[in-house]
Amino acid sequence: MGVMLGLSSSFVRRRVPRRSNGVLAVAALALLASLGGCAATRRPDGNTGMLPPGSVAPDFVARDAAGAPVRFSSLAGHPRVVYFYPKDETPGCTKEACAFRDAFAEYEKRGVVVFGVSRDSEASHEKFRKAHALPFLLAADESGEIQRAYGAPGHLGVTSRVTFLVGADGRVQEVWEKVDPAAHAADVLAAVK
Repeated sequence: MGVMLGLSSSFVRRRVPRRSNGVLAVAALALLASLGGCAATRRPDGNTGMLPPGSVAPDFVARDAAGAPVRFSSLAGHPRVVYFYPKDETPGCTKEACAFRDAFAEYEKRGVVVFGVSRDSEASHEKFRKAHALPFLLAADESGEIQRAYGAPGHLGVTSRVTFLVGADGRVQEVWEKVDPAAHAADVLAAVK
């Protein structure tokens, strides 16, 4: 038995079997799951979801303002902020980056190193950094490897906005899943105190 779809008089009436609606729904869910839709991110350590407090923060490489590579682990002994954001030069991401920039002197006073991570390329990061005078490290995670290692959620190749505060011992101290781009840098700084 089918469902009749009524179309304007210029179109022909067509029968669509009910079971095809179910097949289409299953296919759509499978596609979303394969693209990282609703499922929790599977980390390389075999667990799913974001790294919880107490976990050892995964190592990665970012670039400083001069373009030199800096390994996350080389800054052991310092608290570190790893903030994931969706895309360079979008309104919310620009607001968040500029908030970290504006609070950067306070982060430096406390010996805290800031890493911004997105799926954008090195070239995109370089333009973003220059356009907004960003003094902190940026990591180009084009493959999503860093995102997966931290279990940061994402959808269709875009990382969600989430932040990890990593202690001097290299362990995650706090995780922010809900982020207000304008106020977040101040919230993280308050947690460092």
